Amino acid sequence: MTVTYTNKVANARLGSFSCLLLCWRGSMYKLMGGEFLIFMFLYYAIRGVYRMILSNEQQLLFEKLALYCDNYIQLIPISFVLGFYVTLVVARWWNQFESLPWPDRLMSQVSSFVEGKDEQGRLLRRTLIRYAILGQVLILRSVSTAVFKRFPSLLHLVQAGFMTNEEYKHLQKLSLPHNTFWVPWVWFANLSMRAYIGGRIRNPVLLQSMINEMCSLRTQCGYLYAYDWISIPLVYTQVVTVAVYSFFLACLVGRQFLNPAKKYPGHEMDLVVPVFTILQFLFYMGWLKVAEQLINPFGEDDDDFETNWIIDRNLQVSLLSVDEMHQDLPPLERDMYWNEVEPQPPYTAASAQSRRPSFLGSTFNISLPKDKMEFQPNEEEDDENPGNIIGHFLGLQSIDHHPPRTDSKTKLLQSKDYLEGHPKARYNSRDKEDNAWKLKGDTFRATPLFERPGYHSAPQTPLSHTPMVFPPEQSAASKPYLVTGHRPSQRHTAVDTQEYDL
Repeated sequence: MTVTYTNKVANARLGSFSCLLLCWRGSMYKLMGGEFLIFMFLYYAIRGVYRMILSNEQQLLFEKLALYCDNYIQLIPISFVLGFYVTLVVARWWNQFESLPWPDRLMSQVSSFVEGKDEQGRLLRRTLIRYAILGQVLILRSVSTAVFKRFPSLLHLVQAGFMTNEEYKHLQKLSLPHNTFWVPWVWFANLSMRAYIGGRIRNPVLLQSMINEMCSLRTQCGYLYAYDWISIPLVYTQVVTVAVYSFFLACLVGRQFLNPAKKYPGHEMDLVVPVFTILQFLFYMGWLKVAEQLINPFGEDDDDFETNWIIDRNLQVSLLSVDEMHQDLPPLERDMYWNEVEPQPPYTAASAQSRRPSFLGSTFNISLPKDKMEFQPNEEEDDENPGNIIGHFLGLQSIDHHPPRTDSKTKLLQSKDYLEGHPKARYNSRDKEDNAWKLKGDTFRATPLFERPGYHSAPQTPLSHTPMVFPPEQSAASKPYLVTGHRPSQRHTAVDTQEYDL
C-alpha cells in the first residue's frame, strides 16, 4: 500500500521533515537496511585485519592499495549516472500512474445517455460498465503480481462476477495467442451500437461521445501493456548497478583510516566511525533502491500501486452510478444565496485567518496626491518655436500634427491629372465651381478607365467588349452626372444641389 505522509508536511515549520525520519514503513532504513549492515560488517572486518593480523610489510602494501583506491575512485561518475537514471525511473513511474484507467467519466455518460428505467435499460447500463471494469481487470491481471495472485485464471473472474459463463465461452472461442484484454472493449462498442439502434440512446452525438470515452480508457490500458512490455534498457540498469556496487567496494579499502604516524596525506586522524562514508552510502544506495522500487510499481512493495483496491473501488462506484443513481435526483430547491448578489460563505474560528480581500492588481496600492490627479490642457503648437522651424526645414512632421481631412471631391479637384496649369485657390462663386465640375467631367472622360482615381479595386480588363457610352455635355447651369454606365434619370433637375463623390 502506498505510504502517504502529505498531511504531516502540510505546513512548513521547524522540523517538519524531521518527524518523517522516524517512520519505518517505506523508509530508507527498511529499504536498504540489509545492504548497510553488510557494508559496515565488511568495513570493520577489513579494518581489523589491517590493524591486527597483517605484518609491517603487508600493512605497507595495503596502505599503498588504499591510497590507490581512494585516488582513482573519483573517476567513477556515480552522481551523473545514478542521478539521470533515477530521474528517468521517476518520470516513468508517474506516467504509469497516469495511465491507470478510471471509469468515472464513462460511468457518468452511461448513466445519463442510456435511457430506460425498466429491466432492459438497467441491464444495458450494468453490462456496459461491467465490460469496462472487465477490460481493466484483464490488463491489471497481466501487469500486476498482486492482481494475478487474486485472479490467477479466467475462471476466477467468472466466480468473482466480472464475467459470465457465456462471456467466458466466447472469450475461449477466440483461441488467440495474444493478450485478450481488448475483447471487452469491443463488446462495449457493439452493445452501445445496439442500444442506439434500439432507441436507448437518443442521437448519434451521444453515442459518439460515449465511444470516444471508451476509446480513451482502452488507450490507457494499452499504455499499461506497453510499459510492462518495453522496459528501460537492461544495459543501462546494469551500468548503474555495477557503478554503485563497485564504488562502495572500492570504498571498503580506500576509505580506511591509515596509521597517522606514517603521515600519509589526508590521513592525519584515526577515527573509528567513517561518518562521511556512511552518509555517502545512504545517499547513493538510497537512490539506487528508490529506482529498484519504482521501476515496476505493480508489485507488492510499500510504495507500489494499490491495484486490488482500485478494482474494488471502480466496480462499486460504477455499478452504483449506472443503476441506483440513474435519473435519481434530489428535489430542486433555492439555495441560501438566492437573493444575494455577493454571497459571503461563513468562516469558522479556525479558518478566519485565511480570509483575504480580493486581489485587484498591484497598481491599486499606489496613492497619488490630489494635484497630480488633475488633467492638464493640451498645449497649442507654436510655429515660432525654433524646434518647429528646424523640423519644417528638415521636412519632419510633428507627432501631434494631423493633416486636414479632405473628401473625395476635394481630392479629385486637387488631382494632378486635371488641375495642371490651373490655380488651386478656393472658388467662392457658383460659376467657378460649375466650370471646375465641367472641366473635371471632360478630363475624367478623357482619362483611360484603368487610370481614373478610385478604379484600383476594379479589374484591370473590361468585363464586356461593348464600349461605354457617356452622356452628352451639359450646360454649366446644370450639374454634370457621373459616369455610371446608364443615362441620368429625369427626376434629377438643376434644382438638385446634392454633390456626388467619385
